[in-house]
Amino acid sequence: MRRQETAFAKACLVGAVAAVFGCASLTVQAQDLKKYESNNKDFWLHPPADWFLGDETNDQKGQVPNPGQPTPTPKAELDNIIKKVQLPPGFKIEVWAAGVPQARQMALGDKGTVFVGTFDKGTVSAVTDQGGQKVVKPFITGLRMPTGVAFMDGDLYVIDIDKLYRYEKAEDNLDKAPQGKVTYDDMPPYVPHGWKYLVPDGKGWFYVPFGPPCNVCMPPTSLSQYRRVNPKTGSAELVAVGIRNSVGGAVDPRTGDLWFSENARDWLGNDLPSDKLNHVSRLGEHFGYPYCHQGDTPDPKFAMGHKCSEFTPPVVKLGPHVAPLGMKFYTGNMFPAEYKNGIFIAEHGSWNRAKKNGYRIVFISVDPDGKNPKEQVFASGGWLDDQKILGRPDDILQMPDGSLLVADDQAGAIYRISYNK
Repeated sequence: MRRQETAFAKACLVGAVAAVFGCASLTVQAQDLKKYESNNKDFWLHPPADWFLGDETNDQKGQVPNPGQPTPTPKAELDNIIKKVQLPPGFKIEVWAAGVPQARQMALGDKGTVFVGTFDKGTVSAVTDQGGQKVVKPFITGLRMPTGVAFMDGDLYVIDIDKLYRYEKAEDNLDKAPQGKVTYDDMPPYVPHGWKYLVPDGKGWFYVPFGPPCNVCMPPTSLSQYRRVNPKTGSAELVAVGIRNSVGGAVDPRTGDLWFSENARDWLGNDLPSDKLNHVSRLGEHFGYPYCHQGDTPDPKFAMGHKCSEFTPPVVKLGPHVAPLGMKFYTGNMFPAEYKNGIFIAEHGSWNRAKKNGYRIVFISVDPDGKNPKEQVFASGGWLDDQKILGRPDDILQMPDGSLLVADDQAGAIYRISYNK
């Protein structure tokens, strides 16, 4: 797959990379608050490198994403990180694979290959077991932001900003990826919040999130939504709207309903608004963005007379700026019974907050109808060490034996969490 880099694409990538990982050369003028008008197509197509600072406030002035690009962390350092990870009794965490660049969404192949998306490196890695050792190598190269991956019916699917590719019989030859075929491309080209996540619906379709190309704005009508896409025919239907930035979702094994994590807007304060866990109970539900945040907080500029009662509230308020990403319903048999059909969520961690939070995995037990949710911290402590960022969990994958894999794009690693009575 050839990488098509135009001046526009490069400019957008600079902005998007800065938004997630930071930029060492980024400076904030002491005398001015950053302010942008993001309600126009020119901004969406040509975002400034610091577009995420468009609504800077005095209280949060100078806050920027983590400086520099994450790089793979040596195995010895990873071992030191996980020594400090706190888990419930009986659980164990270990390094499953090191040297996995920018590990994002994971997908398990029929033959045991774990495919891993990346952010701006443009690659999809393949992780295999060779004699008890995990071998990591690039499988697909030359893409833009292939964060979302899924494996279905022997084929690997990769979503890359505005194209969904299918790589047929991907595991037949891991030394050379087959030519990718575009199966769906009715997607805007905007890069900010354009990186995506693939949620198989269990019926041959994918749920796909579409984020707005701004922190907060009146987004294009083709964005701030979830769609359900049929990769075999290229058709799609609108599922839910009013969604800011979702990079994680899963289908409830009890009902077939879509649940998804959502990152709320920045620059309303260190403690507002809360990120969310949402449940789609009917087609066309509106979850509030940009009019209302966390289910009860009207936007100071974009509420425009709307009341929060008009929109679907979250099932759980996860906390301000924790950045919930990949999530999975637990259906395995390894963990104790109380974890069955509950939700594990990887929290990537805050940047738009004076005191960092997130950088952990939470578990939520909840009824199929969204009632009686109970949240508990499941794994924390090692990735954020006295406000120093050592890792950023961003996806979860359940393995056939019931253990969980956790991707960490900051440390370039995948961990395994298991349970022993």
